[in-house]
Amino acid sequence: MKRTVIKIDESLCNGCGNCVEGCHEGALQLIDGKAVMISELYCDGLGACIGECPVGAIELIEKEAEPYNEIAVMERISPKGEKVVLAHLMHLKNHGETEWFNQGIEWCSRNNFKINVPELSEIKKEPEAKQEKMACGCPGSMERDFTKVKVASPAAGLVEKGVSELRQWPVQLHLLNPMAGFFQSADVLLASDCSAFTHGSFHSEFLKNKILAIACPKLDSNTQSYVEKLKAMIDDSKINTLTVLMMEVPCCGGLLQIAKAAREKASRNIPIKAIVISIKGEILNEEWV
Repeated sequence: MKRTVIKIDESLCNGCGNCVEGCHEGALQLIDGKAVMISELYCDGLGACIGECPVGAIELIEKEAEPYNEIAVMERISPKGEKVVLAHLMHLKNHGETEWFNQGIEWCSRNNFKINVPELSEIKKEPEAKQEKMACGCPGSMERDFTKVKVASPAAGLVEKGVSELRQWPVQLHLLNPMAGFFQSADVLLASDCSAFTHGSFHSEFLKNKILAIACPKLDSNTQSYVEKLKAMIDDSKINTLTVLMMEVPCCGGLLQIAKAAREKASRNIPIKAIVISIKGEILNEEWV
């Protein structure tokens, strides 16, 4: 499957070891004076190590890689003690990886590994600004899960305006991790880049209660990677449904072909709904395919 992992430029690496200390999952080691990825199984693809590298030798790339395994990570790092395990769980929580975080907590419970639960609870109380300091790589692509955020209801008699139904960040398909916690058993909306600008009720009519991915089959590069990402969502994250929202222009139909190709390659068969809207935002066709 394709997923995001780190790549190390050995010609730039000075062997300082900062990234090894920053990788609580134990995916990195110093070997012969260079940082080395010892197993993609342990790399969560969230990139904490990037912010620790003083010479810019680490980058995030998308490639064929074995799926991340939280249980294997817990078994690997637990001998290092409570502080390392706690730092790892905080890392997952601050990146919105609720599913992996819960797996880690469950592992601790099953294996009678004691952790400072009160200290873990403080993660939930950290303000957004403090969490953003932990971002790595491009801050604008840091993963965020809004599904647990409570939005206050409007006062009685008032009309609620401009309410966003967005449940996560990022939204561009190239930037999305198909194994992210918010994809687990989710209903997904795969929307063309232009669709939200043409339909005035995009949020309430199409996006509500769905996880969003946006793409353009004409302008985006390496759209074959989109097939692999959608396949991973279907097979590994076990999404429930996939809604494809397209414009009436011919090139936009490629988005549906990408979705169908992913379903054909996947081992699971999920329902796909195709919706076509006009350049003025009118719904022209809506059907399950």
